[in-house]
Amino acid sequence: MLRQKRDYDAAMQRLRTVTKKDVAGKRVLVRVDFNVPLEKSGGVVQVRDDRRLRAALPTIKLLQEAGAKIILISHLGRPKGAIVPELSLEPIAQYLKKKLNLPVTFSTNYDEPKLDTIVLLENLRFYEGETTNDAGFAKKLAGLADVYVNEAFSNSHRNHASMVGVTKYLPSFAGVALTEESNMLASLTTEPKRPFVVVLGGAKISDKVGALTNLANIADLVLIGGAIANNFLSAEGFEIYRSFVEEASKKDAGDYVAVARRLIDEHKTEKVLKDNYIPLPKLLYPIDVVAAPNLDTTDADELKTIDLSHDMADKPEKTKLQYLDIGPKTKHLYSELLAGAGTIFWNGPMGVWENPLFSAGTQAIARAITTSRATTVLGGGDTIAAAHHFHAEHKFSYISAAGGAALKFLGGEVLPGLKPLIIPS
Repeated sequence: MLRQKRDYDAAMQRLRTVTKKDVAGKRVLVRVDFNVPLEKSGGVVQVRDDRRLRAALPTIKLLQEAGAKIILISHLGRPKGAIVPELSLEPIAQYLKKKLNLPVTFSTNYDEPKLDTIVLLENLRFYEGETTNDAGFAKKLAGLADVYVNEAFSNSHRNHASMVGVTKYLPSFAGVALTEESNMLASLTTEPKRPFVVVLGGAKISDKVGALTNLANIADLVLIGGAIANNFLSAEGFEIYRSFVEEASKKDAGDYVAVARRLIDEHKTEKVLKDNYIPLPKLLYPIDVVAAPNLDTTDADELKTIDLSHDMADKPEKTKLQYLDIGPKTKHLYSELLAGAGTIFWNGPMGVWENPLFSAGTQAIARAITTSRATTVLGGGDTIAAAHHFHAEHKFSYISAAGGAALKFLGGEVLPGLKPLIIPS
């Protein structure tokens, strides 16, 4: 445990970031994350969101200026070691060339690709050896280049050949965007401007246990919403009726209601003062909720706002309800607390925002965060999609699309893909 903490502390401090001197005139293998959404329009496959493509541009520009030959490698989807034409990276190569003006060629040849200025190789996951971190496949990748650069923070929690195995055979460096993202996330846990407020929502608490546990020790206040709040309500003895509570998988012995209860107990003596005199728990979950028989309802008459402080008497009609958004009192309270924050990290919607009847909570939180004076960090694909829907995405100080990797990093884990890039202390 002590060794793991030392590794984590080192990762928080310094990564070996690529410079022009490291790559001048060399063949450079760059692991990017071009796992972007595609869509068919008029029979042509197109990129729907190019955020991850643009994130790699600073590193690609640096390599171009150094006169390097650039070999881009990425995965797309989960083909499980089989060739799936719908998951080919060729449309992405075309997008890089036509929309981002990069001199990119596309190749399916992993043995002797023609090394033009920039080549994008076919989907890594068409090869089974990628996800199993096969040494033979890692050597095959390493044989293509003189230097390796990791520019895929969002995949750095994977122990794959292109993330970990290849680093055993080539001098390895962090890309520009990866370094920036690592430093930004590290700053949340080491030197946030206070008060530091964490907002966590979404459906699955299993993805967030590590981050929630670690951030609860660091943050001044944790505001909980979405379906993960049901675990905390249940732990406190509130009736949640038919609301979603994630069950532990067979591989995971954890009971997530028990996890919530443990966190409540660990932080029950810690208080935050609202308006400088009203003591509130450090971990806050909804005081009221918007409920309905199911998340697909389109009938506003089926909605019920339940005040958890006094509306909990069991009635036959309530046994059919699910909690699908935070209620108006919770929106008001959370918004007031966010207004006074110095740093805010948000991961996870407050409700089923895709349905307009349950979108008000997420929209209110987005507005409160982006109108605050805080340094604001937005994380996770679902949260980014919600912020985009409410036209708030561009108002955040920083956006991390890393999802699972970011949560593991914030949970105190040393990501396998980052460990080989740490400068020894």
